[in-house]
Amino acid sequence: MKSQILQSDIILENEKVLLIPFENEGNKELKSIIFDDEIWKYMGMYIRNDTDFENYIQSTLKQKEEGVCYPFLIIDKATNRVAGSTRYGYLNHNSQKCEIGWTWYGKEFQGKGLNKACKFELLNFGFEHIQFKRIQFSADLENKKSQRAIEKLGALKEGLFRNNYIDSKGKSKDDVYYSIISDEWDATKKKYFSEFI
Repeated sequence: MKSQILQSDIILENEKVLLIPFENEGNKELKSIIFDDEIWKYMGMYIRNDTDFENYIQSTLKQKEEGVCYPFLIIDKATNRVAGSTRYGYLNHNSQKCEIGWTWYGKEFQGKGLNKACKFELLNFGFEHIQFKRIQFSADLENKKSQRAIEKLGALKEGLFRNNYIDSKGKSKDDVYYSIISDEWDATKKKYFSEFI
């Protein structure tokens, strides 16, 4: 695994999306789309005011600095606006794996095909450049919309992780886990992402 790549500025792009490092001052543009409880329902927190927003920005940047994650801003190329955020998280260099997640889009950017375009870039770069052996995804058991989106990526459903996280109300929640492994990537790419090849 080429871990040193995660110390550089990673910029990923296709016809639909541009992914840039979260440190970019464009992260302030998230403020115009972030205050929506539906976005945060399954995230374990809510962003409801300026203090929450600043805490989210600072927490994300701190986690990157600590090597826990590599976060991105998602730019919708059709409008040239910041549409949301995503990241490589749970970075595990020894086991050569990560989780793609913490992904959210402002309401006006949902259902536009940005998620598939974004996930292709992250998967392709993750397997072919960083050389992860495993990339996983998770979704709250109740979050059927996210589960369907993950399944459309060709990820294998692996099982249920019970009491996997505590939500913003202090309730233990279950997550469904999926993965794609490096040995499968070429076939998965051809079958599920042919429009980006």
